[in-house]
Amino acid sequence: MDLRSEQLADGVEKISLVGRMDSIGGHDIDMRFAALVATRKLLAVVDMSEVSFLASIGIRTLVINARAQSSRGGVMALANPQPLVAEVLKMAGIDTIIPVYPDVDTACSALMAAAESR
Repeated sequence: MDLRSEQLADGVEKISLVGRMDSIGGHDIDMRFAALVATRKLLAVVDMSEVSFLASIGIRTLVINARAQSSRGGVMALANPQPLVAEVLKMAGIDTIIPVYPDVDTACSALMAAAESR
């Protein structure tokens, strides 16, 4: 599993995940993902468009880091999951904990609106 990060012009940190978020893939990115998301307040959008599989370990990584971000006063959202990954997120109820958007632009707009309302 691969993780890429970039700062977008509107101040949102875009984190792109690539590969399978199974036990091996989740382990590969867990520490780097936490270092990006859980250690500082930010607006973070996680681009899930290239995640082909999501297991419970990957769900755990997402939820723990979203909660850590929230406790710091920031917001994390997921964007553009593939259909099978979106189904897993919905079945596990993750979409009620972490907002899921159809694309990165929509997620960024929602994050900006959430930040302004705080």
